[in-house]
Amino acid sequence: MSDKQKHATAYWKENLKYLVILLSIWFLVSYGCGILFKDALNEIRLGGFKLGFWFAQQGSIYVFVILIFVYVRLMNKLDKKYGFNE
Repeated sequence: MSDKQKHATAYWKENLKYLVILLSIWFLVSYGCGILFKDALNEIRLGGFKLGFWFAQQGSIYVFVILIFVYVRLMNKLDKKYGFNE
């Protein structure tokens, strides 16, 4: 295996690590807070709405959008680290 292939493989593995972590966070927020922990979160109110309802309807979307920006930032750093930046 050439150095270029090893470089690309390391880049891809780190990229997959970021994806798994970020998608796990999104899953925990959307499924966990919106479904599993809904009853406990409904004891708290946010803007007049129960927090479990808020996470199910809006919170997971907001978290997903934030995670997109985090992913872009991480990928920009990763590109610079491996020399793939433009």
